[in-house]
This record gives sequence, C-alpha cells and structure tokens, in this order.
Amino acid sequence: MTMRLSQAQARRIALAAQGFGRPRGVREPTMRDIQRVIDTVGCIQIDSVNVLARSQYLPFFSRLGPYDVSLLDRARDRAPRRLVEYWAHEASLIPPTTWPLLDFRMQRALSDSWGGMQSVARTRPDLVAAVLTEIEARGPLTSRQTEIALEHDVPRSKEDWGWNWSLVKNALEHLFWGGQIGSSGRTTQFERKYDALHRVLPPAVHPHAIEASDRPPVETAYRQLVEIAARAHGVATVQCLRDYFRLPVKATQPAIDRLVADDVLIPVEVEGWRRAAYLHRDARRPRRVEARALLSPFDSLVWTRDRVSALFGFDYRLEIYVPAPKRVHGYYVLPFLLGDELVGRADLKADRAAGVLRVQRLTWEPGRGGSSDRSELEAELDLLARWLALPAGTG
Repeated sequence: MTMRLSQAQARRIALAAQGFGRPRGVREPTMRDIQRVIDTVGCIQIDSVNVLARSQYLPFFSRLGPYDVSLLDRARDRAPRRLVEYWAHEASLIPPTTWPLLDFRMQRALSDSWGGMQSVARTRPDLVAAVLTEIEARGPLTSRQTEIALEHDVPRSKEDWGWNWSLVKNALEHLFWGGQIGSSGRTTQFERKYDALHRVLPPAVHPHAIEASDRPPVETAYRQLVEIAARAHGVATVQCLRDYFRLPVKATQPAIDRLVADDVLIPVEVEGWRRAAYLHRDARRPRRVEARALLSPFDSLVWTRDRVSALFGFDYRLEIYVPAPKRVHGYYVLPFLLGDELVGRADLKADRAAGVLRVQRLTWEPGRGGSSDRSELEAELDLLARWLALPAGTG
C-alpha cells in the first residue's frame, strides 16, 4: 500500500531535512557546524543584493544562530575548499564533489548560456584562449584585473578592438560556465575571482576537471543530483526534485524511477498534494519541530514557490524586481518560521549608517501576530541585529 502523509507530517519532514529540527545557540558554531549545514542542504544560492546581508550567509544564521562568517569565507576561499561556486540552482556554492556532476551543463555552454557568452566564444576564440591562458598563469583574477593583465601581456592597438572589458567578462563567464576555469571566491564588492581549476578544486576532484572522460556518465550524474535534492527535501514532487539543480525535465523522471527501483525513494501520497511525491528512505519524521528563523528570500527551503504553498499554505513571491508602488509586502522580504509554520514576513534593511536593523514592513498571516508571535519575532530580530553588528537594535 502507498504510504500516506498528512500535510503537517510532510511539513515537519521537510523542515528536518533542511536542518531546522536542531536547537540553535547551544554553543558557538564551529567549522564542523558549517559543514553540517553544507551536507544538509547541498546547495547554497548566492546573490549580489546586500540590503541586509549577502544571501549565502543567511541560511547558516537561520540554522545555527549567530556565527563567525569568516568560517564560511574560509570554507569557500581557502584550500582544501569545502565549497566551490558554479551554476547549480542559480549561482550557487556547492561541495566540490558535486561540481563534476554538473558536467552536462558545462558541455552545453555553447547552446544554453547567455547570448554574450555564446557570441564571444564563436566570434573571438583567440580572445577566449588568451583569457584562459591568463587565468591559468596569473589567477585568481577579477574580470577587471584580467583585462589589465591582458593589456600588459598581450598588447593590442586601440584602433583594433583592444581588450574590451565586456568581451573579456563574457569570455571569462563562458569559460566558467563551460567548466574550464573556476572561482576561488568573491571580493567584498561581490566580484568573482576567476582561477585555474587545479587551484580551486581539491586533488580528489580536479582530475575530473582535466579529463572529461573521467566525469560520471550523465545518467549517473542526474541520479546523484536527484538524490542530493531528495535528501535536502525529505519529501518532494518531481518538480521540487528537478528545480533544486534546475535539471532537464526529461532527465528527472528516469532518475527518480531508478532511485525508486533501488529503494532510495519511496512513493507517497501527501494530503492536499495533487502530484506524486517521493520520500527519501533516510528522511527523519519528527513528531514536533520547534524552529524559529527568518529565512533569506534565497533560502533553499523556499526556492520552489508551489512547494511553499503546498507545505505551509504560504503565498510567497520575490518582489525585488517589482516596481516599488506595486509591491505587496516589500523589497527584501524574509518569511518568519515559528514552530513548524510560516507565520509572517518582514521586509528588512540593515541601515549601517544609522546602526539599526530596520523593519520596513511587517505582515502576519491570517490568525497570527498575537503577543506571543510578536515576542518571538522581536527576539529573532534582536538576535539578527546583534549578529549583523547593529548595536542600536531594530528601528
């Protein structure tokens, strides 16, 4: 018989799978705790918006409480790296062992990447080759530093096209998308630092970067990526499993079928879900989840909006790119997780000049927002403000 889960059971399974079933603040987080979050979620989205904090830092705060962000920087920037950057969900930080599994995306750099990247690869192969040589010789370099290095090493007449910044940038992005170079981190201005693969990937991985034939077969890669997504979800539909790494639609179902045949995934029915769902065999099934967290708009718990609605009855949309007069809830809106429910949302801004964390708009879900909810939110906001070194508190 097919296993049946209530919506509440599915919600608790999902929260536990994303690392929200553990208490926070018991002790000061260490690199071991950072690694536990990495292993739990498997993929951390990054984004340039810095109105509150860079998005990659927030999921760790939501799961661990206040922590030293230099731990995460070290995990990304210093060998042996625990995280490397690539196009996974979107621009993301992933464990180095996941990097070779995305070879199918690298192999389609000339067809799936953005127009500027494809254009420079097709029309300026000499530039792409020069950029690759420069990065391998001199990296890590930002795009601007690469342009300057090329002007020094391979001078070109200004009457020719020179080392045009936009062309160099597109060449770098083409090489990065194609898995020919990597990133050794980001500057404080969020500029990607491009570097040779053998300096980015640990020894156990970088042979895969050199020899394409050593990379896993595409069917194996899809299956492993789907399993990573399934572990991170606990229980999920095909859409959820596909979206985690933005996998091709046609490739996801065969990978799921194989995992079902291997007893890794268990078909289940979830109350109120119209689509088939799958439970990972190792998913925890807690009776209670007592979480409290403000969630980044780019947190993996809320990536798939249909999933958020199905699990929490919470209608969530990113309004960063919506004109201000048309926004319903605000610019940088963080859902508020309390217990095992999303009970409200807060549009937050770190006003560093004034030294305060500003709550620009606060919206509670129907039936929520009583004194207990408000007290819990105030405590979470105070915790966040202290972590962000905004000593004057909220305002």
